[in-house]
Amino acid sequence: MSEKGPNTTEFAGEKTLTEDGRKIVEETEIEAVNASFATIMAKHKPNPWGKGHLQLYALAVICFLNSTMSGFDGSLMGSINALPNYTKYYNLPTTGTASTGIIFAIFQVGQMCAALFVWVADWLGRRWLIFIGTAGVIVGTVITSTAKTLPTFIGGRFLLSFFAQLACSASPLYLVEVAPPQYRGTLAGLYNTFYYMGSILATSSVYGAHKHLSDSNMDWRLPLWLQMVCPGLVCCVILFFPESPRWLVGKDRHEEARAFLIKHHANGDADHPLVALEMYEMQESLRKDPVANWRNFFDLRVLFKTRARRYRTMLNMTFAFFGQFSGNNVVSYYLPQLAANVGITSTDTKLLLNIMYAVEGYIFATAGARLHDVFGRRKMLLGATAGLIVSLSITAGTAAGYVNTGSDASSKASIGFIFVFGAIFAFGFTAMQPIYPAEVMSNDMRAKGMGTYKIVGGAAGFINTFAAPIALSNIGYWFYVFFVFWDIFEFAFMYFLFVETKGLTLEEMDFIFEAKNPRKTSTEKKKVKVRTVLSGDGKVEEEIVAKADA
Repeated sequence: MSEKGPNTTEFAGEKTLTEDGRKIVEETEIEAVNASFATIMAKHKPNPWGKGHLQLYALAVICFLNSTMSGFDGSLMGSINALPNYTKYYNLPTTGTASTGIIFAIFQVGQMCAALFVWVADWLGRRWLIFIGTAGVIVGTVITSTAKTLPTFIGGRFLLSFFAQLACSASPLYLVEVAPPQYRGTLAGLYNTFYYMGSILATSSVYGAHKHLSDSNMDWRLPLWLQMVCPGLVCCVILFFPESPRWLVGKDRHEEARAFLIKHHANGDADHPLVALEMYEMQESLRKDPVANWRNFFDLRVLFKTRARRYRTMLNMTFAFFGQFSGNNVVSYYLPQLAANVGITSTDTKLLLNIMYAVEGYIFATAGARLHDVFGRRKMLLGATAGLIVSLSITAGTAAGYVNTGSDASSKASIGFIFVFGAIFAFGFTAMQPIYPAEVMSNDMRAKGMGTYKIVGGAAGFINTFAAPIALSNIGYWFYVFFVFWDIFEFAFMYFLFVETKGLTLEEMDFIFEAKNPRKTSTEKKKVKVRTVLSGDGKVEEEIVAKADA
C-alpha cells in the first residue's frame, strides 16, 4: 500500500482521476492509531469463521486447558481446607495460621523459581516448554495425591507449581504470538478465563467427593488426582501444533512462518495484504532486535537497556503485581473463611459458595475478554478498578456491621458484595492478566518478560496468601479497608502510565514506546484518508492519500 500527498486528484467531467489518469473508485476516511493495519481491516478483513481461523480457535482451546491448573489449585486448596478429614490427616488448625499459609504460598514459591527458566521458550520453542511443563505437572500430582506426611505434600505442591508455571508461562506467550491482531484480546484473553473452569472443576469435585466419600480420605485425595486431567490432555497433543510464527522468523524459518500466516490469519489466501504486512513487520523487528541465543539467555539487559524497554518492563511488572494484589486472592483462596467471618459455618454451604463464585467469574471473564477488543484495555481496566474500590468499600462496611451488631442483613450483604467484587475483577482483569504483560513486550523481550511477570506476580501472591489467613484472623474486615486504599493507588497509576494496545499488531507498538509519552501516543488517533483506484490494466489498488490529527 502506497502513500500519496493530499492534492493528487483532478476532475474530468463526472469522473475523478488521479494525476496519472487512474480512476478513483472510492475514497474513505479511517480513524486509527496506525494506518496500515487499520486500512487492511477496513477493506480486507478476513472472515473470522473461515477454515483457517476455525482451526486456530481449536488449537487455542487446547491451550486454554493449561489455564485450568491455576484455578484448580486455588479453589481446590480453598475448598479442601474446609474439610475436616484433610485438616485432621495433616493435623492442621481450622483457623488460619502460618502452617496454613505456607501450604498455599508454596505454590507461589514454585512459580517464582520456574520463572527463571521461561527463557527455554526462546531456545526450544513455545510448544516444547508447554510439553515439559504439562509432563512435570503429572509427576507433581502423583506426589501430592499420595503424600503421607505434610512435608511430602508441600514438596509435591512445589513441583506441581514449578512445572505448571512453565506451561502457564509458555501458553499465553504462544497465544499472543499466534492470534490474529484484530482478535488478539479476545482469543488470547479467553485463555485466562479457563482459570475459572479449573475452579469450577475443583470445587465441584470437592463438593461431590465430600457428599459421597466423607467417611474416608478420598473426599480430598480424589480431587487432588483430578488436577492432572487437563494438563495431561495438553501434554498428549501439543507437539503436533504449529510453532509460533514469530519464533520461526527469529530462527530464520521464514517460509514456515509465512505458511502459518497464510493458513490461519488469511484463511489460505497467499496474496492477502495482512500476510505481507505481518511478515514485513516481524522480519524488521527481529532484524533489529533478534531473539536471544544460547550466549545471552540469562542476559537481562534486554529488559532495561533503553528508555522504551524500561517503560515496557515497568508495565509488565506493575500489572503482574496489580493482578495478584487487588484483593482478589483474598477472596478466591479464603472464601470459606470469609463466609465464616460473617456467620456462614456449614461446610456444604461454603463449598457451594466457592462453586457459585467460580461460575460467576467464568461468565464475566468471558464477556470481558471479548470487550477488551471493543472498548480497549485502558477503559476496561480503569472502569474495573473503580468498581473494585466501591465493592470492597461496601464489603468492609457490611462485614463491620455484622461483627459489631450480629446483623443477619449485614452478613448477607457482605457475601453479596464479595460476589460483586469477583464479577468486576473477572470482567476487567482476568482476561488481561497474562496477555497485557506479553503484549507490551517486544519480540526479543517477550519470553524474558513473561519470566519477570511470573516472578513479580508470584511474589505478590506469596505475600498476599501467606499474610491473608493471619490478617483475616486478627483484623477481619480491616483487611478489606487496606485494599480499598491500595486499589485507589492502582487506578491513578494506570490512568497516567498504562498504554492502549487494542487494534495494533505486536510490532506496531514499537513506535508507541519510542514516543516521549507512550500513554498519550497510544490513545491519540489520527484520521487517515484511503482511496481505492482502478489502473489502466484493470488492477485495483489502495493508497493512503492524506493524514491529519483527529
